[in-house]
Amino acid sequence: MTGLKVENPLENVTKLIHDVKLRKIEGSFRLANCTLELCKEIITTIEWKTAEQLMNILHVQGNILSSALPHEVVIGNIIRRILKIIREEYDSSVQVKHQYECDTQSIAKSLHKLVTQTSDQDKIVDYSKPQDGLKSALLDHMQEIETELETSLDNLAEQSVEHIHSSELIMTLGYSVTVEKFLKNAAKHRKIEVIVAECAPGCKGQQLAASLAKFKIETTLIPDSSIFAMMSRVNKVIIGTHCVLANGGLRAICGSYSLALAAKHYSVPVIVLAPMYKLTPIFLCNYEQDAFNIVGSTETVLPYNSIAARFCKAYSPIFDYVPPELVTLFISNVGGNAPSYVYRLLSELYYSEDYEL
Repeated sequence: MTGLKVENPLENVTKLIHDVKLRKIEGSFRLANCTLELCKEIITTIEWKTAEQLMNILHVQGNILSSALPHEVVIGNIIRRILKIIREEYDSSVQVKHQYECDTQSIAKSLHKLVTQTSDQDKIVDYSKPQDGLKSALLDHMQEIETELETSLDNLAEQSVEHIHSSELIMTLGYSVTVEKFLKNAAKHRKIEVIVAECAPGCKGQQLAASLAKFKIETTLIPDSSIFAMMSRVNKVIIGTHCVLANGGLRAICGSYSLALAAKHYSVPVIVLAPMYKLTPIFLCNYEQDAFNIVGSTETVLPYNSIAARFCKAYSPIFDYVPPELVTLFISNVGGNAPSYVYRLLSELYYSEDYEL
């Protein structure tokens, strides 16, 4: 894990917070990898005997990270994923042992028990008992998660030929590594045209437009004010997102909401590319910007030494909230789903008791 080599893994939590705030670690993918490596060090280095002790440690450290970095929900998502793996691994080992005892006694479950039995998440399990081989099994599962993270973007990009057809005009906003790979993979099999809104004041869309043009994709860079005027000619809108909230809404780059509204007006489908580690059980907590958003620098719009800056206040929010009714389809590394199906994906990824770290 880059920049997080400290002897005490609990000190790595502070180091991770420090590096993220200083922008030494940027991007959801790098942050997910760093969090996974941190959890691996906690499991291997800190002394624990039961699953309950390990889950308590991860809950405490996850709460510290989530409180210090409330907008980086990927950290909490990885910790919740590991917590569910701990529960499932412990439950499976207990069930194997119980099944062996049942087989030796030749006791079969009745139809009544099969019908009336509770779900796995409703069962009260005692995690305070030591379990042999739990640590090695967890490390094996974490290796699988690491492999999944490394291949998630490639798996997502391979689905581009299923959703993009020849001679389509596609609009996107700003810069996203996921969108870049998705469009480049589609261009290998289809002839497409791309319109990129520059996403002022950062203008990261210029970086994406230059990259696509080098890949021989016909690309047009437009200012954000031209989005509505150009939308009537567009076949699809494809964007990335910072995270997918529990109701299917998005915390996406600023400008995504106006882009989605323009697409809704012209009945243009909006496709959101989001790997599974970006799905979070958190809801929109507040429409106030302080609770939901991060405010960036406005120097490029209104210089600090200008006369106008003395008499007015300028805000440059980083994120937009996009409600689920403006999204047509989510595409993740495991396939495409409608926004209404996000709740089901969350129940498969995380355990309900771990939603609050």
